[in-house]
Amino acid sequence: MAAGGARYVRYIIISLFVLIVFYFVSSSTDVVPPIKPHIPVYNGNGPSTPKQPTPDHGSTHLTDSTGSTHSSPNSHKVSNNYDPSKYPLALTPNDPGWNDLSGIAPGPRINATFVTLARNTDVWEIAKSIRHVEDRFNRRYNYDWVFLNDKPFDDLFKKITSSLVSGKTHYGLIPKEHWSFPEWIDQDKAAKVRQDMKDRKIIYGDSISYRHMCRFESGFFFRHPLMMNYEYYWRVEPSVELFCDIHYDPFRYMHEHKKKYSFVISLYEYPETIPTLWDSARKFMKNHPEHIAEDNLLRFLSDDGGETYNRCHFWSNFEIGSLEWLRSKAYIDYFETLDKDGGFFYERWGDAPVHSIAAGLMLKREEIHFFNDIAYYHVPFTHCPTGEKLRTALKCHCNPDDNFDWKGYSCTSKFFDVQGLKKPEGWEEESKKD
Repeated sequence: MAAGGARYVRYIIISLFVLIVFYFVSSSTDVVPPIKPHIPVYNGNGPSTPKQPTPDHGSTHLTDSTGSTHSSPNSHKVSNNYDPSKYPLALTPNDPGWNDLSGIAPGPRINATFVTLARNTDVWEIAKSIRHVEDRFNRRYNYDWVFLNDKPFDDLFKKITSSLVSGKTHYGLIPKEHWSFPEWIDQDKAAKVRQDMKDRKIIYGDSISYRHMCRFESGFFFRHPLMMNYEYYWRVEPSVELFCDIHYDPFRYMHEHKKKYSFVISLYEYPETIPTLWDSARKFMKNHPEHIAEDNLLRFLSDDGGETYNRCHFWSNFEIGSLEWLRSKAYIDYFETLDKDGGFFYERWGDAPVHSIAAGLMLKREEIHFFNDIAYYHVPFTHCPTGEKLRTALKCHCNPDDNFDWKGYSCTSKFFDVQGLKKPEGWEEESKKD
């Protein structure tokens, strides 16, 4: 009897142990099911659906969130038929909700994400950027954050970033074919170009990684499996600063006002880096007139009706835009035209003029937006909102003397003129300080 009783006790103990193990395994939040992409991609041969991504185990292209247990209010596609009047955007100090800067903001969330291209060594610089974005905006909205890298992210990077982001974090590995020389590039010719640019001291002129980055940002980041779940993106670089409170949801503003691209800083590109970029753009315009918008922003890009490029572009280290536009056949046809011409490697085409020319040609002028009220810094330029009243209302801590908008090398004044927009109060005084 004693032996039988002992057996029963052992059975009970073993059963309890199994139940406890099962409970902890099933309750773990460290492993998240892979995301199912649902937005079609254009590959030049018509629409196709990307393959189902798989969880990262050290050898695949994709890692989902790790260490982040926050719930995400924008996990599903936003309904396009919600009533905006029920959740007014606080665009001015006179709008309801302007002073409601604590707690979680009410209202719908757009199907959007922040996206950052970073290396593991950038961890403390991107931590600084995240703090600015979270403190000035996202702590109230909890949008997701996608991190992309051409190397696997290490545990330190994941630990620090996931602890700072209020939404869910996702970590993706860039496929090798998106971060390498395409087969049609003449390696000897490309090497000679890099050496020549190095001799002429052109910024990033001899950098291979910089060229891969520009090509990836121009044609591939929006097609990464992690990005396929979203409709809008906000690009954030390491070591950026936001100087003012953001009182409303810029993603909602873009969605409700039918904007597809936005910026805060514009300037002229270095001519030595893009000698033939406009030639490729003109080839695209000739071969694909169906993709050119009638009421476009060509006059921002060219001062002679499209014969030459004036080098004006939107600085793409900050941009909020439509992923569906970038994934459109029009944009993919444009990128493939440029990519086949080889200027990312035979010259040093930046993603900023590439994006800007696309937006200026393919979007209607009213689909491009300038966020005067989002104060921003990325070395070496500052966008500090124009207008003392506005800066005070936004609780800005930037020096207006540093504002780049109205200086001679900026293209923002031209943007206002071409768009027929009234420039913000105080711009003339600032322009005299150039």
